[in-house]
Amino acid sequence: MTEPFPSLLIQSHALVPQGAFAEAQAQFLKPDQDSVAALDELLHKHNIGVVAHFYMDVELQGILSSCKWKNIHIADSLLMADKAVKMAEDGVDSIIVLGVDFMSENVRAVLDAAGHNKIPVYRVSTKEIGCSLAESAEAKAYGAWLQKASQTENALHVIYINTSLQVKAHSHLAVPTITCTSSNVLQTILQAAAEIPNLNIWYGPDTYMGANLADMFRQFSLLSDAEIAAIHPSHNRESIEKLRNHFHFFKQGNCFVHHMFGDDVVAKVRQQYPDAFHTAHLEVPGEMFALAVEAQQKGRGVVGSTSNILNFIGQQVEAQANLSKGARLRFVLGTEAGMITSIVRKVQSFLQQKNRSDIEVEIIFPVATEAVATDNEFGIVPGVASGEGCSTAGGCATCPYMKMNSLDALFDVVEKIGDGEHFGLLPFHPRQYTEKIGGRTAADLGGEPILFMRHFQRQKELPPALVQLVTKSMN
Repeated sequence: MTEPFPSLLIQSHALVPQGAFAEAQAQFLKPDQDSVAALDELLHKHNIGVVAHFYMDVELQGILSSCKWKNIHIADSLLMADKAVKMAEDGVDSIIVLGVDFMSENVRAVLDAAGHNKIPVYRVSTKEIGCSLAESAEAKAYGAWLQKASQTENALHVIYINTSLQVKAHSHLAVPTITCTSSNVLQTILQAAAEIPNLNIWYGPDTYMGANLADMFRQFSLLSDAEIAAIHPSHNRESIEKLRNHFHFFKQGNCFVHHMFGDDVVAKVRQQYPDAFHTAHLEVPGEMFALAVEAQQKGRGVVGSTSNILNFIGQQVEAQANLSKGARLRFVLGTEAGMITSIVRKVQSFLQQKNRSDIEVEIIFPVATEAVATDNEFGIVPGVASGEGCSTAGGCATCPYMKMNSLDALFDVVEKIGDGEHFGLLPFHPRQYTEKIGGRTAADLGGEPILFMRHFQRQKELPPALVQLVTKSMN
């Protein structure tokens, strides 16, 4: 039998890594307290807010999670901008975004729309922090696909938030557009199809998520009307079948991190971990998605966003804690390994609160054991020698773009802010989109699909302005 995947055993007061990759993760989960104290003091002194994505470097997440400064939040891409607005309302002087560039752009656009345009937003790298998925929407193929969409009646473009403001702007000019995240994409599409008759929905650029959504709609069509209504009250078998015939997705875009969770990985998971709980991000290939869907139907899995995965793990641990006996719960983590910091914090905090040292939680990383490198100073660290952290022998360890957000880089920007280095901070601002597209700035036009999404999140219906754009688009 082949070697098992690396895993991290979480106990109430201890962590037990299994395999070199897990060791690399575990070594940073107990952060250096001097670094914690130094960052805490600087952020508080200069009144700086920090929003970070779940996929941040483990060392950086460990430090941030241990700080006591109230204006720090680690979340998925949907909540990052919302938390930034809350921090602005609470009076922070500036905000640092730890993520890839489209995240800082989104935060900037949402802050501006909320009237906080005077609060500066900073990245922590002078270099472009890219994203393979976002870049796929910048290709000519995506433009051609949108041109085709613009020729269909009642077309709505649902674009994944993991794209630049410029792409969102050009898309919105071509086809009425609303952004989505992995946590709200399903309800966005279902609500849109319920509100607008004969709607053609064009989803992009994530091919795997599009295919997974199409498969979900296929599975919904097999349910009873009552079961479908429990998913969305305005739908039944007839409307779901109609949606299936009017749902289109882009077929040339993916995140290479999630791309590595393919059939070889799933075959090993099925063989060695049949009794584990299975989790999968909506961006993973169909094989991993199908595995998690099967498990979800049995109450032993979840598919969705990073927040959905984190909440599912927390719910299962809480359910076990309500029983008198202890146990080891096993979860296969079907997404980027950076989530482990938030998982450890959530699980250990709960087990300590309930005084349940008899419950253990094992997080299994479906990545190659050899997906690590050695460093003279730090020993074993995540990522293969080339730094990409991926291996066809098993998943993808970490996203190299996210890891451009380092602890040293964060300290550097914080200190520059404290020293008032205005010109020195200019390279750290999100990209400025001042060019005109359709008579509007790219920032203004590209920010509108984000605001449409925020309206939907609050009101649970599409904004009237978007509905009007869709229904008039062919007139």
